[in-house]
Amino acid sequence: MAAQFPDDFKCPISLEIMSDPVILSSGHTFDRASIQRWLDSGHRTCPITKLPLPDHPSLIPNHALRSLISNYTLLSAPNFQQSPTKPQPSQSQTLVSTLVSTSSAFDSKLHSLSQLARLTKRDPGLRRVLTESGAMSAVLNCVNSSESALQEKALSLLLSLSLDDDNKVGLVAEGAIGRVVDVLRVGSPDSRAIGCTVLTSLAVVEVNKATIGAYPNAIQSLVWILNYGKGREIKEAATTLYAICSFPNNRRRAVDCGAVPILVRLGGLGLERAVEVLSVLVKSKEGREEMGSVCGCVCVLVHALRSGREKSVQCALFTLNSLCCYSGEMCREAKSEGLLEICVRLLEDDNEKIRRNASFLVKTLSGSS
Repeated sequence: MAAQFPDDFKCPISLEIMSDPVILSSGHTFDRASIQRWLDSGHRTCPITKLPLPDHPSLIPNHALRSLISNYTLLSAPNFQQSPTKPQPSQSQTLVSTLVSTSSAFDSKLHSLSQLARLTKRDPGLRRVLTESGAMSAVLNCVNSSESALQEKALSLLLSLSLDDDNKVGLVAEGAIGRVVDVLRVGSPDSRAIGCTVLTSLAVVEVNKATIGAYPNAIQSLVWILNYGKGREIKEAATTLYAICSFPNNRRRAVDCGAVPILVRLGGLGLERAVEVLSVLVKSKEGREEMGSVCGCVCVLVHALRSGREKSVQCALFTLNSLCCYSGEMCREAKSEGLLEICVRLLEDDNEKIRRNASFLVKTLSGSS
């Protein structure tokens, strides 16, 4: 009797078992030959979502699925027999076996996660082996463990695996975003901080920014950490927002979740990353409107010009210029804070970007009544 293969093993285009599964930038997996024919025919949309694709779409190998299909095919073969002798497993193989085994003790799983996180951080080959081994479901299960120690180590391993660009889309396809978002509310402070860093790493791939932002409660959870978190987790949450809000739709989502007044408050407390996030949100109409209604916003930005580092100064100049162009009232408030005099001094700054942004703002302030 022929083996019944899971539907996930079949290409959505050909409906045949995939021999070389690859991930499209939309996050969906197809057999390489089928999706290549689709693209060679001139299509520039995902066959499933119908969303537009780049002019030269990347096809990222889905090593985990390929391994699963290969193993399933082998085990389903009628003449398959276990080898009577097994080679001595390597350290990494032993660690992976311990991780995926449902009978492994807590301490053993914790040790495996800790060692794999350490080893994969500096070994790209091991990262590839781990993703091809089909072990990701075990890692993701540990991410949502009720044991904080297991959770933190699993997130650290996930972060190491996300260092490779090929893995960034693959991890999203495996369901990593949902698991990490769950941690942002219920995890320990350390877990929340690492979880934010994982999302920032995944967001290096442009399509992942949209996927993260559209995921239920993702941005809301990041804003919640900004409001109620402490120390490192706040900085990491702000960094994640900065990364994903380069995607325009995410700016509106962040504003709708109440990010602006929280960021203004944090900027007033000296968190420069908050000022940087404001410089991204101000690019949206909703962001400018919200900043115009938050008391003290201009004052915080002007203070960043006086005492911030180069990146913070650049972002504060850009944000203030956008707000002054948008609102005459904010422009007058900025002038009363001595902004014009500060900008004139910054025209002599060593940093070319600061000089340029200061010049734009001087023109805006000088042209207003």
